[in-house]
Amino acid sequence: MTQGFEWQPWAVTLATATAWIVIATGLLQIAFYLVQLVYAAIGLAKRPPVVRSAVLWRRYADQAPPIAVLAPAFNEEVTIVESVNSLLALHYPEFEVIVINDGSKDGTLQRLIDHFGVTRVDRFHELSVAHQPIRGIYANPRLPRLLVVDKENGGKSDALNAGINVARAPLFCSIDADSLLESDALLRTVRPFVDEPDKMVAVGGTIRLANGSRIASGRVEDVRLPRNFLALVQIVEYLRAFLMARLALSRMQALTVISGAFGLFRRRLALEVGGYSHNTVGEDMELVIKLHRYMRDNKRPYRIEFIPDPVCWTEAPEDLAVLGRQRARWQRGTLETFSKHKDMLFNPRYGRIGFIGFGQVLVVDVLGPLVEVAGYVLVPLLWAIGLLSIEYLLAFLAITFTFGVFISVATLILEEVELRRFPHARDLAILTLVSVAENFGYRQLSNFWRLRGLWQYLRKQKGWGQMTRKGFQTA
Repeated sequence: MTQGFEWQPWAVTLATATAWIVIATGLLQIAFYLVQLVYAAIGLAKRPPVVRSAVLWRRYADQAPPIAVLAPAFNEEVTIVESVNSLLALHYPEFEVIVINDGSKDGTLQRLIDHFGVTRVDRFHELSVAHQPIRGIYANPRLPRLLVVDKENGGKSDALNAGINVARAPLFCSIDADSLLESDALLRTVRPFVDEPDKMVAVGGTIRLANGSRIASGRVEDVRLPRNFLALVQIVEYLRAFLMARLALSRMQALTVISGAFGLFRRRLALEVGGYSHNTVGEDMELVIKLHRYMRDNKRPYRIEFIPDPVCWTEAPEDLAVLGRQRARWQRGTLETFSKHKDMLFNPRYGRIGFIGFGQVLVVDVLGPLVEVAGYVLVPLLWAIGLLSIEYLLAFLAITFTFGVFISVATLILEEVELRRFPHARDLAILTLVSVAENFGYRQLSNFWRLRGLWQYLRKQKGWGQMTRKGFQTA
């Protein structure tokens, strides 16, 4: 207590209750992370041996179902040719690349016409899911695996719906047009569909950041770390998100999201749930939740999985403004989906997805940023004015920083023990330092961005906001 001043008991009680709420929420998050870490370690240890592409081809080429790769493109004039060439070079028995030009305002469509020689064709397509009108479909008989769809602008989910309607393959793979799939990524991702054809609904692969790596002919030739701190810290975040959280939730059959940058879905089921939703910026999470709901409501056995081996490379924002907009948008998308399907939370009808999947979203994504930022402000303030004892402040700091560092470093250890994607020991040393440093400043800033996403959600803000990219560093 401050010298010469005694707080009223109700004020002390209120301060103590506030501190306990902050600490209890932090402990609950830590408990989730620790359980995920254990499940992820078990999942990695028990996953099938990683075999070479040639072995996979011999085992699965005859059984692998056709896949339509859907690549929505908006103002991708500079990179679209290299991206499509990269997709056409994928190592998979039977696939079709459908590039959906979503009303680009630049020369994206003309670049595709000029470089690939595609001309307008008639092709029947379903109208099962809603999207903006298709203006034309283009193909070249000499490139039977390429189809270009030109449509009016409607956003990424709208473009994907057009692609689902046009596709004929039983599976479709949604990607970002500016991402790079490893050549055997489809072959590795399709394995669960071949192994469990009656149950498998969707499979997600790993997203990794190519910032700093050397790219040649649409392939990551040399994995290197970027020099930009924001890109470095995002590498740690992606490892934590994919290698720990999604792998663990997949093993619990409670996966709530498959990244929009790389996911394989059964087309007929996607049509039955109405395709991608238009009224959210979290269309990837929304589709996965709709599939869970549909299968549970109809009492159909199913599986939705994440597997770590297939990799899609993408580029992370390297400046604060763009990164902040991206994180606010992600948070807004999560809140939109959570709100729309809130009746699934702790609802026995939805089993693990209702209790574990939605429980995690509630604690980590809905309450987490709000309570943690409140803790940054209130716990030190209440201690400084004498309403809290030092033990509460130390407990809050331990939860916020010590366990944050532990979880990040433990994820890196998992990566090194099981996957070994970073070829140099120096890279791991740098990432270990970054995983410590991110807890002092970046983590707090990230929570601020997520609160901004909450504010946008409450104001019912729509749209993606401007996203700018540097482009891959090519050899």
